[in-house]
Amino acid sequence: MRGKSLMIQGTASSVGKSVLCAAFLRIMMQDGYIVAPFKAQNMALNSFVTKDGLEMGRAQVTQAQAAGMEPDVRMNPVLLKPTSDRRSQVIVDGKAIGTMTAMEYHKYKPALRQSIKATYDALESTVDCVVIEGAGSPAEINLRAGDIVNMSMAESADAPVILVGDINLGGVFASLLGTIMLLTDEERARVKGVIINKFRGDVKILEPGLKMLEDRIHIPVLGVVPWMDVELEDEDSVTERFERKSGQGDLDVAVVKLKHISNFTDFQSLALQPGVKVRYAQTAKELEGADLIVLPGTKNTIEDLIDLRNRGMDAAIIRHARKGGMVIGVCGGYQMLGRKLHDPDHVESRVPELAGLDLLDMEVTFAKEKHTAQASGVVEASGWLASANGITVDGYEIHAGHNHLGEKALPWLRIGDKVDGVMNVQGNVLGSYLHGLFDDGQLFAAIAAHIRKEKGIVTENQTPVSFEEFREREFDRIAAIVRASVDMDMIYKIVRGEV
Repeated sequence: MRGKSLMIQGTASSVGKSVLCAAFLRIMMQDGYIVAPFKAQNMALNSFVTKDGLEMGRAQVTQAQAAGMEPDVRMNPVLLKPTSDRRSQVIVDGKAIGTMTAMEYHKYKPALRQSIKATYDALESTVDCVVIEGAGSPAEINLRAGDIVNMSMAESADAPVILVGDINLGGVFASLLGTIMLLTDEERARVKGVIINKFRGDVKILEPGLKMLEDRIHIPVLGVVPWMDVELEDEDSVTERFERKSGQGDLDVAVVKLKHISNFTDFQSLALQPGVKVRYAQTAKELEGADLIVLPGTKNTIEDLIDLRNRGMDAAIIRHARKGGMVIGVCGGYQMLGRKLHDPDHVESRVPELAGLDLLDMEVTFAKEKHTAQASGVVEASGWLASANGITVDGYEIHAGHNHLGEKALPWLRIGDKVDGVMNVQGNVLGSYLHGLFDDGQLFAAIAAHIRKEKGIVTENQTPVSFEEFREREFDRIAAIVRASVDMDMIYKIVRGEV
């Protein structure tokens, strides 16, 4: 099966393409194949840094992990990170090449086709099968001429296509039929099967509709995948996670929902920890009652801090900290905690200088060059956090700011000789640039124990949950569900070109 491919496209965004790709990758890995994910272009603020310091979309990182592969920037050659409603930072082959408007990027896209093809060919030559993910819908006919990620990519890779529809949204038969009808004859010939995703109920009731659909589109329905409560990392901010609470217990964590929130996957591990519930707050009132307020990363620190002030959330965060409540900032959220933010070169916005929340004794200056690297930090702290000294935290850094620390900024996390995280004298406000701080659960266990002690809650020592171990169980779980729901024999025939 060397050098084969399978492409998963959808009738719309958020129909479950990313999760199904991860499931197929895990199934094929379990069946003894060497497999890799690929998505020509991703638009997301959840990103990752590879071992060689290159930036790629988080979805393909998760899929690589499902395949048992080291994340490789070839799996996602183009990444768009929105900086506003009309502009995005464009990252090609893991490096930022600039910021473009939608029209500027639309004109630039054709120049990417050749490099994307070369990148894909290099990846395909190293594995048995590449599972390719599309974006949005292939039936966006106004975008067909500039397409680099859907049917154009399928043609470039000579990949068979499986079309996925989300029945939970309603109208799945119409969306599948309509998508097929809007494809050209050549595109339609590439679609070898359809999958109905996120089904709740008895499949027997659905079967007459499946037969009618097949009679109209002349393409087989390969399976009906049930609704899966998936706790893998989200691809982007189009997620239900912001609207619900995760986890349960006595410790209430409120993550501030920033306008340009990025890398919020940092906090999915928190809800796995014993006695912890996590929610996303969009108003000052929603911060009330929180034991810990988290300021996450953002693609636009200055604009999001201005937005926080417009919503009155800055005052709520400051009051919480002044009363001794715990506040933690990561990356852009860390920068907000300082006294001032300087942007003389207008890297973040047109605002050259802005007052921060003044909760940490430091100032930040933005630079044009972005720092991207994997890193391993070691806790070296004073005060209550000294109990965590020696804990190692593995993660990665993506930021364009340099900190200038004052005397009252106390180091608590070091990467080699560099201070990567500081705290205030009282020890209740902490910040760091390191993404992945909480993934193994060890550091957060120390933080949770301190918060409970301050609240007068006595608990026995609780074993932290490793997000990596949880993720592996999730991969196996969704793979088992998809294997039981989809005709895998037919999938393999499609991959081998026998259908």
